Amino acid sequence: MTSMIPYNRYDRALRRAFDPFDAFFGNQLPTLASEGGFKMNVEDADDSYVISAELPGVKREEIDVELNEGRLSISVEKRESDEEKGKNYLHKETTEWSATRGVYLKDAATAGLSAKLEGGVLTVNVPKQEEKVNVTKVSID
Repeated sequence: MTSMIPYNRYDRALRRAFDPFDAFFGNQLPTLASEGGFKMNVEDADDSYVISAELPGVKREEIDVELNEGRLSISVEKRESDEEKGKNYLHKETTEWSATRGVYLKDAATAGLSAKLEGGVLTVNVPKQEEKVNVTKVSID
């Protein structure tokens, strides 16, 4: 009877059994690929939207920004260069990965879009347009 664990403490006891594994594997540095994407902020700046995405170590050629019917998509495809493929690594934490994030901006204008990559942060400015009313009132008979 002394080896029985009350039900409400069972979860803690089970977690304690895996502490050595968590300590060993838990110290790995998180990467963009393991987090499932990249951090992105969307700011409403009165007459435009300012979208910033944190993309450290990503080159301009590896980024694709697209606005399609109000949906802004930022896609990144990070590839290993031929220079790195020829090296003989004993341990390597950088990998090839891709991620896409998007946001719907209902009153985004297609004219006047701009984007810049500086210091590992992509900043996209999307001007707003006059919102078009697409609602049709239907009378009920």
